[in-house]
Amino acid sequence: MNYNNRKFRVIKNSSNGETKGDTIFVYKQKGSILSCEYEGVDIVKGHLLSKVDEFGTINMRYHQINTEGELRTGLCKSTPKVQDNGKIRLFEEWEWTIGDKSKGSSILEEI
Repeated sequence: MNYNNRKFRVIKNSSNGETKGDTIFVYKQKGSILSCEYEGVDIVKGHLLSKVDEFGTINMRYHQINTEGELRTGLCKSTPKVQDNGKIRLFEEWEWTIGDKSKGSSILEEI
């Protein structure tokens, strides 16, 4: 699966997450390497770097600066599911690697 130039938005997130429906993720992929920049109302700037396996599963590390000026980092595993309309949904399990180190889940949808 190739994510190059695809855009995603959050449609669901755990309460301890910082991304919301206004957060737009723009993916760039070259081979199995995936990167992304994102931002939204609560996120000033964010980046992720990841590897994509043969099934389209994304194993990523992310860092972001929120509107309170805090640098937050974490890791995430994203599992894709192609919808009937051909768009991709990403089902994510993530965790913060700083702060309270809590875990959560989110769903992103291709726009």
